[in-house]
Amino acid sequence: MTTIVLMRHGETAWNRESRLQGWAPVPLNDQGREQANSAAAYLNTDGITPDRVVSSDLVRTRETTTAVESTIDVSVQFDEAWRERDLGVYQGLPYETVADRFPAFGLGEAGAKAADRIPDSGESLAQVSERVVSGWQELLTASSPSETILVVTHGGPIRLLIGHIEGLSIAESVLHNRAENCSFTEIEYEDEAKIVRKNTTPWAE
Repeated sequence: MTTIVLMRHGETAWNRESRLQGWAPVPLNDQGREQANSAAAYLNTDGITPDRVVSSDLVRTRETTTAVESTIDVSVQFDEAWRERDLGVYQGLPYETVADRFPAFGLGEAGAKAADRIPDSGESLAQVSERVVSGWQELLTASSPSETILVVTHGGPIRLLIGHIEGLSIAESVLHNRAENCSFTEIEYEDEAKIVRKNTTPWAE
């Protein structure tokens, strides 16, 4: 059985300010660095020690992955498949501004149609889902039985992948799943994926 642990990056200033980050090179803030260090220490001492790490290559996930590397001697692969959604022209805007000015992109009101809408110079949620699921399938293909893999990624990819595993639509995946900063979602895979823990922060308990 292969174990995959999804971990969201630590907090950034834009998380705190409720701004859309997308692919912006936003670093962790002090709270985010503390979260990353605590999560890494948990993995090393009390939690699941990964055999290898796959990480999004954006700044905030790289920083989070560095914290893991500082406590665990493990190989790291950076993979664009695990990036957050490219939000194009909306990157950096407050969530409320986008919800008020561009309601066509709001899943709560526009539903499935919003999942296919592409922001200028960005990508749709459907495209992100396809990218993440492809990365997931490649990860499983390259994994060996009894291997534990840590995937350091973002809230969007985690919610979309959980939804894919649970058979949810893209809208349901985004609206009904959560991923806190530096939370873990543990998935066991043998013949099919089974979510064991979802959005937990045991290092903070």
